[in-house]
Amino acid sequence: MKHTLMTAAAVAALVAGTASGQDLIFPVGEGDFNWDSYAALEKTDLAGEQVTVFGPWLGPDQELVENVLAYFAAATGADVRYAGSDSFEQQIVVDAEAGSAPNVAVFPQPGLVSDMAERGFIAPLGEETATWVKENYAAGQSWVDLGTFSGPDGNEGLYGLFYKVDLKSLVWFNPENFEDFGYDVPTSMEALKTLTDQMVADGNTPWCIGLGSGGATGWPATDWVEDMMLRTQEPAVYDQWVANEIAFDDPRVVEAIEEFGYFARNDKYVSGGAGAVASTDFRDSPKGLFASPPQCMMHRQASFIPAFFPEGTEMGLDADFFYFPAYEGKELGNPVLGAGTIWSITNDSEGARALMEFLQSPIAHEVWMAQQGFLTPLKSVNTDLYATDTLKKMGEILLSADTFRFDASDLMPGGVGAGSFWTGMVDYAGGKPAADVATEIQSSWDALK
Repeated sequence: MKHTLMTAAAVAALVAGTASGQDLIFPVGEGDFNWDSYAALEKTDLAGEQVTVFGPWLGPDQELVENVLAYFAAATGADVRYAGSDSFEQQIVVDAEAGSAPNVAVFPQPGLVSDMAERGFIAPLGEETATWVKENYAAGQSWVDLGTFSGPDGNEGLYGLFYKVDLKSLVWFNPENFEDFGYDVPTSMEALKTLTDQMVADGNTPWCIGLGSGGATGWPATDWVEDMMLRTQEPAVYDQWVANEIAFDDPRVVEAIEEFGYFARNDKYVSGGAGAVASTDFRDSPKGLFASPPQCMMHRQASFIPAFFPEGTEMGLDADFFYFPAYEGKELGNPVLGAGTIWSITNDSEGARALMEFLQSPIAHEVWMAQQGFLTPLKSVNTDLYATDTLKKMGEILLSADTFRFDASDLMPGGVGAGSFWTGMVDYAGGKPAADVATEIQSSWDALK
């Protein structure tokens, strides 16, 4: 059977929800939302204009984004249509090439935005928007840099606005375990290493680390290395590494790999010993925090990991987290590793421009914050509106960031970022020298050029 991809318009006809005319989840004027930013939006009259949005979200996530878009529709009178697809990355390219792209596309990562901007399929947002991002987002220059690409004329410009962010630079722990042994949350990498040694001296195992993930085994280690790159080098070096402007076996990259090894290749530091790191499934590895007696004291993983905690685990009571700290002595500030969605104009119109303006308003962020699964670097939001204390604490880590960088492996060519980097980290965890692993990864990258 021959399978074909439908245009976003066809998909919309089948699965899209409409944000126009639906009830607003939070009544206008009630609660501590920034209703002034909503009132300002009402000055834009888009009655009769359809604004189409195409993104990766389906199911409950689609409902969440439609709840936000409903405010744009209610304020402006626009007919807003969102369509979601689990083959978004392929579909949006087909639509753009066919001249049937949606007004706005929601990209799960910047790489495809870069490709499409260069081909002329995305409209630049302009210097004014870039200035707004720089001034209004925490670590604003980072977000400008992440959304800046070369257009078809070779000139660089802002081609996307990040909205809805994920956080990776987190260490999870059981507060009761820390309290039992009198451990304080470390605020520097130096203090984290000292704490790790103190735990060993007390007869405890500091870390649970697992790299197993079926065909994707190894990926959790790439996050470790990325975090370590941001804690040992300037952000510009991280960017050069991602773009392969410096080799993967550059001494600075090798150093970051060995920083991961400082924790992962020490039998005393890791539950099950260093030999268990590569074979332990990442979904099972944090469970040692909740064993009795505890099998480990800390687990470094992104914001999604509570989904794999034992049933009934209560956040704040049974589990908590702290920012994976930076080296105080290196003076690199507070770098944060993460991911997020980038919104771009793929079919320019007055409504598309107005929607991008809406995404710059506090109300657009606060409505999703007050639901679930949303973090923002926008400094003007009311963080008390976060749906949970956990999200609020994560949001505050984002707002304290000096630098934000996107997951490097997601930005590298698939054969590296979702291939040799993964397998190389398994080899390294198994005892292979970091320099040898890095050289092999670079060779795989060279073979793709």
